[in-house]
Amino acid sequence: MTTAPVKSSPLGLTVLVLLHHRPLHPYGIQQLLKQWGKEQVVNVGQRAGLYRTIERLQAGGLIAVRQTERDQQYPERTVYEVTDEGRAVTREWLEQMLAVPKAEFPVFPAALSNMLMLEPDAVTPILERRAAHLADQRAALEHLFTETPPGMPRITLIENEYLLAVLTAEERWLQGVLSDLRDGRLTWSREMLTAFEEASSQAE
Repeated sequence: MTTAPVKSSPLGLTVLVLLHHRPLHPYGIQQLLKQWGKEQVVNVGQRAGLYRTIERLQAGGLIAVRQTERDQQYPERTVYEVTDEGRAVTREWLEQMLAVPKAEFPVFPAALSNMLMLEPDAVTPILERRAAHLADQRAALEHLFTETPPGMPRITLIENEYLLAVLTAEERWLQGVLSDLRDGRLTWSREMLTAFEEASSQAE
């Protein structure tokens, strides 16, 4: 019986990589995700999401049940291992995610595209709140680097290095937008937008 291809996902890839390390039960996977700091880059907030991902990987033949552990202290636990097919797919997903930028639709650009619904004076304090959150996130990431043991290979923290670079770039851009809002270089009004729409319609 053939199985349907499994759609790649950040969590699916990470689970496969962890199972390359050693066979694990779902709780062990969750613990390793936290120990290795993967919650910075994959959504592991809901345990149900992890279980659904494991079910998809198993249904697609990428992982299989290794054994079932029974212990008086814990409920029965199913231990999973990666299959040969899973090893091949892991390599394929990893190469694709590294090489090809994916068309993603994050929340912030969508909100920016609709920001003209608000008055400029109302937008400034809202974006100032975002800037404060970004500063906190950047400080938390920088703190992680200060706690890094001496001699730790750079590759083990490469994703946090990327996140820090992205946060720093967004923070710099956002401060520029806030400066333009405060100085009036970035402004709009209902009348301005209506006039632009009318001019565009006439040009067409």
